[in-house]
Amino acid sequence: MVSEETMMFKFGNEENKAETIIRNVCKAMEEKGYNPINQLVGYLLSGDPAYVTSHNDARSQIRKLERDELLEELVRAYLEKK
Repeated sequence: MVSEETMMFKFGNEENKAETIIRNVCKAMEEKGYNPINQLVGYLLSGDPAYVTSHNDARSQIRKLERDELLEELVRAYLEKK
């Protein structure tokens, strides 16, 4: 039986943690000369941490979150700007 109700998907207070990690990782990528947008898209699509520099511990920071948590934070921030 298929439910017709919309499921609610929420992570709670992980937004602040995700935002902090995304900002730190982007800063590290910029410092190394990478385009953080392109690198994050590559990481989110593939799951391959090699898209994220290890500079300033960025690679291990981003791996502390699931990719769906990162996507949720990016969508939330985008929609809040509108």
